[in-house]
Parts: sequence; structure tokens; C-alpha cells
Amino acid sequence: MNYRFIYILLIVSTFSMYACKDEFLTNLPETVVSAEDFYQTETDFEQAVIGMYVPLRTLFGSGLADYGAWAMGEMRSDNTIFIYNQGNRGYADREYVDQFVDDANGGAVANKYENNYILVGRANQILQAIDEADFDQTQKDNFKGQALFMRSFAYFDLIQYFGDVPLVLTPPTSYEETASPRVATETIYTQIIEDLTLAAELLPASADQDAGFVANGAAYTLLGNIYLVQEEWAKAEETLLKVTGYSLLDDYAAIFEPSNKNHAESIFEIQYTDDPTASSASNFAYNFLPILSDPGVIEGFPSGSTNSYAGWNIPTPEMVAAYDEGDLRLDASIGFYTGDGYENIPYVKKYVHGADIAPNTNDDWPVYRYAEVLLMIAEAKNEQGKGDALDYLNMVHAHTRTGLEAITTTDQAELRELILHERRIELAFENKRWLDLVRTDNAVEVMTAHFANILADPVTYYYPEGVDPVSGSYQMSTDRLLFPIPQREIRVNSEISQDDQNPGY
Repeated sequence: MNYRFIYILLIVSTFSMYACKDEFLTNLPETVVSAEDFYQTETDFEQAVIGMYVPLRTLFGSGLADYGAWAMGEMRSDNTIFIYNQGNRGYADREYVDQFVDDANGGAVANKYENNYILVGRANQILQAIDEADFDQTQKDNFKGQALFMRSFAYFDLIQYFGDVPLVLTPPTSYEETASPRVATETIYTQIIEDLTLAAELLPASADQDAGFVANGAAYTLLGNIYLVQEEWAKAEETLLKVTGYSLLDDYAAIFEPSNKNHAESIFEIQYTDDPTASSASNFAYNFLPILSDPGVIEGFPSGSTNSYAGWNIPTPEMVAAYDEGDLRLDASIGFYTGDGYENIPYVKKYVHGADIAPNTNDDWPVYRYAEVLLMIAEAKNEQGKGDALDYLNMVHAHTRTGLEAITTTDQAELRELILHERRIELAFENKRWLDLVRTDNAVEVMTAHFANILADPVTYYYPEGVDPVSGSYQMSTDRLLFPIPQREIRVNSEISQDDQNPGY
């Protein structure tokens, strides 16, 4: 063996390595495009905008026994609960959200917190670069408006559930810049109101926007919702009246049909597809059914699989009883099943439309519908003592699709309760109930009564005979109006310490 040759080769290789060291450390792989090189063309930004929407599917629910937004928006409230699963005890932390014994390590809080910040991060990348890009101004405005909307949407979601959170408006360029302190909600509201005001100006009307992407109606709706939470009633009314180009469907069940996506009533919905090549299917239907040895017993679902992970977001007895006699929305919203040991067990029917390939379904998730806009206008007008609040309430309540007679009372206090009740029915299982209870200061009273019912009779709330709720569960306190900042965030963010955690956690 020629050792001298090998030695010389090693020397040459070493010198070559040092000569190319800088290039080796700084050059990206040929399959990767740097942010500086990517955000240039209209096609680049189009791809970035599409990518910005992707985390919404995980945020609202993607996968089996997922941590979708329904856990914190519905199961936290008196609308839904879970079926205690004796055969599969691997999902207890989902139960904890309903039982009010959740902690900072729970999967639900991590899912909401992390995916909202992924949305923020992707929106920030677009917003940082788009003003300097050179392509059609109308399309630039459209993309910028969508990014402003999405960042605002994420922050509004975060502060409603967590309170003060870090406010990040530019992409970090170093590890040190990734650490941010919690910022007062008032400051964040100021930012998102500014962003949404601009977004509404930049975005096209719904008729001119591609299906599945937010239009100016979504920006006005979100902004009006924020004013409603802030009890800025006049601003809420003024803003929500700008939501035009939408109309109520005549058939309530048709709102949720997968074949009818992005319809005339839809302002913003999360897009899913059961195309087996897309990896973007929804699974809520399987999660929300009773636990079944064969989901094929439900019309439209294939046999040959189980859903032993299911039984989530099950309507409570109070929810079932909340519907007025003859309300056609009940049959479209809640189904009942007898079999497999169940007797007339309720389940959320809005998202149950079968599947071609188990467990992938084609249902979208509604975020904002025109019916909610009408109810928010009714609320804003009623709080200002305006008599036509009743007209807007009846546009929803007494629509032909409900089968109900018009409400006639004009008493402001009675209307306040009726509007909240109408929201509960019309928007059932759309992640509105918990936030409604909190913002109207009804959460403590309503949940205390609800918990008393569960503890007095667990079997009626789908616990098996002889099984009681875990010790310390179903205890209401004002500390539980917010969720904890995820413990992982406290560990990795040097600007947030354990002392900054929300009270009670």
C-alpha cells in the first residue's frame, strides 16, 4: 500500500476542507431556498400564503383523538362532555380539559398555543417581505391582507384563552430574538385592530376572492367580534354592518355538507379534503361518535375498523334540552344512537357525513358564518338600547330553516339572555360557547351549576356505573377562566418565568 500517497491525499483534503469551510457552513443544500431568495415573485408569495393556512387544520383538529380547538371551546363549557372510556385510558389529558383539572403540560393548550404562533410566524415572514416585492399591486394587497388577518386571528385566539402573551411582529434572526415577554392584552388588541382595519381595506370582497381564502368580510367579522368582546358596542355594530355579500342558507343542515363548502353563508371555514394523496383529511366525525366496535353501523361509514379512541365532544343533557320544541336545527346538529350498550346516546351530527376511506372525512370546520354576524349585530344594538336588535335576532331565530315563531319581547335584559341562548343553539359545537360564557361573565355561575349536576349523577353524564370523576375535578374558580401558558414555553423562553404563569397553575 502506498502510505505516502494516502498521507499526501489527507494533507490536500485537509487544506481543501479549510479552504471551503466558510462555504460549507454557510451554503444551503441545493433543495433548500433561503428566505432572502424565496420571497420575490407572485408565485413565491402565493405558495407562502397557502402554507400560512396549513396550521389551521391542526389547530382545529387533525388526527384521531386529536387536540382540536373543540376541546377548549366546547368541552370546557356546558355544551359537551366525554364518554368515559374504560377500555382505553390513554387519553386522560383530554378529559382533564372538561374536568377542569388540566395543567400546563396538557396537549390541548400546547396545540392551541404552538399552532397559533406558527400562524404568526408564517404571516410575519410574508409581511416582512411583501412591500418590497415587485408584482401586481392588487395581488400584493390581497396577500398582505390575508397575512394581516391571519396574524390577528391567531393573536385574538391566544389572548382569549391565555391572556397576556408574547407579541412578535417580525421574524427572529437569532436564537436570542426568539425569547419574548408576555405583553398586556390591551397592547395586543391595539395591534390587531390596526392590522384588521388595514386588512379590511386591502382584501377583496368575497365575490372576488378565491374560495377558501379570507375576504374583507372575514376581516370585518373578526374586527367586529373583537369590539364585541371589548364591549365597544357602537364600533361593533358599525363594523359588522360592513359584512356584505353573504346570505343565510334555507336549509340548516346544508351549511355543514361537504359537497357545499364555501357557500353563501360561509365567511371563514377551515379547509379539509379526504383526497388520499393530500394528507389533509378531517377526522372529527370519528372522534365525536360514540365508542363503537364498528363505526359502519352509522350510515355512510365503512365497516372494518373501530374507533376505540372516540367519545369526545358528546352533547350534554343540558345541551339536548336547550332546543325549543320543533327547532329543526336539533336534528341537523345532534344524532342519537342505540346499540353497543348505548341507549339513545347523543353525538355531534354536524360533522357526520360518512367516509370513503376510514377514518378520513371531508368535513370543513366553520369559523365564522353570516348567522353569527347577524347575532353579533343584534347583541351590539341591544346593548345600545336600539329597538331593531329584535329584527336581527329574528333573522336567525325565526328563519324558515328553524321552524320557529318570531320572538316578540323588547325588554333589553330578556333580549340579552335570548341572544346568548340563540348563539348557543345556532352555533352549537362551533367552539363559541366557552368564550361566550367568559366574555358575558356567566362562566362561574353556569359551570358551577353544571358541575353540581355531573357530581350528583355521573351516570347521566356518560360515566359507567361505579366510576366517579377523578378527585378534585369539576370545581369552578375564576382562575380557570384562562388556560395555563404551556410549560414548554416557560422552559424555552427566557423572558417568561414560572412566576409569570397564569394564577391557579
